[in-house]
Amino acid sequence: MGLYLEQVTTYLNQIFAPLDCIELTGSMVRNYVKKGLVANPVQKRYFADHLAHLIAIGLLKHVLSLEHIHALFVRQQRVYSTPIAYDYLGMELENMLFLIFGLKDAVEEIGSTFSSEKQMLRSAIIALSNIIYLNACFQQEETVAK
Repeated sequence: MGLYLEQVTTYLNQIFAPLDCIELTGSMVRNYVKKGLVANPVQKRYFADHLAHLIAIGLLKHVLSLEHIHALFVRQQRVYSTPIAYDYLGMELENMLFLIFGLKDAVEEIGSTFSSEKQMLRSAIIALSNIIYLNACFQQEETVAK
């Protein structure tokens, strides 16, 4: 069915809300399309692959430049399909957040193969998870201080 730009930003911002550090605007999405990070919408509508790329960009832009995100996407696309790369992103984020917030004692291995692309993604997710954790700590301190 596809979503229009305003629907995309509303939907993604609802997904990002629990992380409390990520927000996408329509102009940001248009800029990502213009830079080639996200494919052009089809008849002004965005579909699953578009949303997967936008979620990845929304997360990774906190630890990587847009140029490095683009390079990571290019490398990932040589090895993994978008659905597999997106699944790795989600599983790694959950894996690392559970570890950093003390809900797990060890990191799980994701997938059955090793690649430098998967290791690069894990490294970016580790950095992002630490930023999310620090933001949560500072927000909790601010709440207690009030």
